Amino acid sequence: MGKMEEFITKQTCQGANKVFPAPPPIPGPATNCRRKGSLMKNGSAIRGNNCAATATRALWDRLFDGGYKTDVIIKTDNGGIICAHSNILGMASPVLRGMLKQAKGFGHRRPISIHIHGVPQDAVRAFIRFLYSSSYEKEEMKEFVLPLLVMSHTYVVPQLKRACEQQLEHGLLTIENVVDAFQLSLLCDAPRLTLITHRMIVMTCKAVRETEGWKAMKKSNPALEKELLESMMDEEHERDIMMQKEKNRKSNEQRIYLQLCEAMEALVHIFRDGCRTIGPHDKDLKEHQTPCDYGDCCKGLELLVRHFASCKLRVPGGCIHCKRMWQLLELHSRLCTDSNSCRVPLCRNLKEKIRKQSKKDEIKWKILVKRILRTKRIGGAPIFVSSNSNSSP
Repeated sequence: MGKMEEFITKQTCQGANKVFPAPPPIPGPATNCRRKGSLMKNGSAIRGNNCAATATRALWDRLFDGGYKTDVIIKTDNGGIICAHSNILGMASPVLRGMLKQAKGFGHRRPISIHIHGVPQDAVRAFIRFLYSSSYEKEEMKEFVLPLLVMSHTYVVPQLKRACEQQLEHGLLTIENVVDAFQLSLLCDAPRLTLITHRMIVMTCKAVRETEGWKAMKKSNPALEKELLESMMDEEHERDIMMQKEKNRKSNEQRIYLQLCEAMEALVHIFRDGCRTIGPHDKDLKEHQTPCDYGDCCKGLELLVRHFASCKLRVPGGCIHCKRMWQLLELHSRLCTDSNSCRVPLCRNLKEKIRKQSKKDEIKWKILVKRILRTKRIGGAPIFVSSNSNSSP
């Protein structure tokens, strides 16, 4: 990262005000212009990202590779030299255009020398090639995506900058390079990449803190490390809160489903065996009965049944208590396996009604029944007693 930062801070120039128009399209029939992801054209492989027609792109590549009448020498680290054409560089990058004008203003003779240091020579070569043909090799992008991001920002080549950000977002971002990519996104004004890399660092904090990139950042930028550590702590705290909320939600759901299970059992018990003051018409209730196993649930259901029998607003929706009773009766009918001999009121009638319900309502009820049955198995609630049995609980 030291060379990267040095590279960004040292590249300064004054851009020219004149903007050259884009060249006109090649005359002739329409050509097939393929962008990234289009790797084949007329049976031959093309580079990973192509923003020009294949024939035109090949022409620009030959011009760059052949070095025909070049007038610019680009010097890189370790004495590397790349030859280029000033007109193409100036049209592709306003920063390079300003540097070339500045060099001419100082009376430099051709060829003009430009220095690009801090990045590998092959990365510089891939960058210059993109200025010619608006294309890049897939392997070069994979190896030099971070240096290409820096150069695209420094020399104002937005097309390449977008390509680098997209490639990082869709596969080239790794645990090893995410810290470097995060720091470069801050320096290169790439807010979306900053958000993505920051999120990845926070979510994979343990692995990231073992990388060389993190150790280098710790030495060179301790303030940034502190901010990231605070973000990690906040994220961990937020994750704990969310996990606790989810745990509470599941616990509440489990309790509700268990209560529904007990209510269904108590409903069958009341109309099959009788309890306290309510029971089947063919059975005499004793004055003094031993308390049943369903306790308050059974008592509450008895009160609800008595209200349901005497309420004048029994139509569903007219009374909140009656509506609750209708729902309990319908839920029972969906769980009951033998409606013909069932003693719970309206069980058979509701079975017929269920067949005429809308698909949307049917799905909701099926989900509820499924969850109740699953809760019964997990929570250890008793199996529903057969409602036509004559045995006492």
